[in-house]
Amino acid sequence: MSKYSGRLGLQQRVLPSYRVPFFDLLAEHCEGGMSLFAGQARSEEMIDGGLPRIAQFTQAKNIHLFRGAFYLCYQRGLTAWLEECDPDALIVEANPRYLATASAVKWMHARGRKVLGWGLGASALTPTHQPAPFGSASRGEGLRVRARFINQFDALLSYSQRGAEEYAALGFPRDKIFVAHNSVAPAPEKAPDRGSRPMDRAAILFVGRLQARKRVDYLIRACTELDSKPRLIIVGDGPERASLESLAKQVYPSTEFIGSKHAAELKPYFAQADLFALPGTGGLAVQEAMSYGLPVIVAKGDGTQDDLVRAGNGWQIAPEEYPALVSTIRNALSDMARLRRMGEESFRIVSEEINIQKMADVFVQALNA
Repeated sequence: MSKYSGRLGLQQRVLPSYRVPFFDLLAEHCEGGMSLFAGQARSEEMIDGGLPRIAQFTQAKNIHLFRGAFYLCYQRGLTAWLEECDPDALIVEANPRYLATASAVKWMHARGRKVLGWGLGASALTPTHQPAPFGSASRGEGLRVRARFINQFDALLSYSQRGAEEYAALGFPRDKIFVAHNSVAPAPEKAPDRGSRPMDRAAILFVGRLQARKRVDYLIRACTELDSKPRLIIVGDGPERASLESLAKQVYPSTEFIGSKHAAELKPYFAQADLFALPGTGGLAVQEAMSYGLPVIVAKGDGTQDDLVRAGNGWQIAPEEYPALVSTIRNALSDMARLRRMGEESFRIVSEEINIQKMADVFVQALNA
């Protein structure tokens, strides 16, 4: 992997634990060092924080304003941090809800230094003064606001190919857009040998926080409609756990609730599964499931799933469409040999294409460009 010769500054609203390995890896490839600036999440977000070992870290003072579509965040101390760490280049979250971003860009540009925006794509750039989606009367102005926001950056890092296309559609130069596929795990070394298993003993796995938007209730109900009754393993905890356990007791009592597990504790559950399912929005365990050679079912989201989940290794379904989930699981479990082949393709994708090493490569490439 190539190096960035300068000193890098990187801003985040918050620093979740799952991002720490990537930031430390990126810091290793900045010859001048890397300084990270991030604050605390709101308590209701239930985000597990972490601290880097290699990147220097400065705690921001996040001031959270409003909620929902009108949410804004002001990070106190951003300019003081820039003056202290004096970076040669700066990467910031490309989110117009973060009110201090413009001042950071202005500070860097006044010194002839570059700022890169890192984001999901133009669909995430809804102006903060209007709830999404735009009404027809404001659509044109909304697009102009989005275009003005992204054009303050010298380059853009997109989580996905879809996001890159959205940025380009707003007029941002394509040669200044870099796709760094969203990743939270290193490349796996070896795929597990699952062998053969009868279809009537197939196991479906869910890993994640038990929230309403994850639609674990759909997954439990879907299993009741299958001719072969699969083993259903649910790993995680959260505000919906009690209601989900109550539902399972009524309709699918064999459902296994494992509770919260992390890191190496998850390994036996990934090894026991034949299929990974994430029927709702959000969730970062898809890539980890793929690293264990599992085919996956996921709900379509912001575009980051498009690059991970393809016809060769899984299925994308429309969110909130219960019949689609039932039919997809039924189709998936109808051919165990096909499931194994799809699992092998999942492993290949995260080994060769989408992992934190490849992600860091693109960041360094963008910095050097």
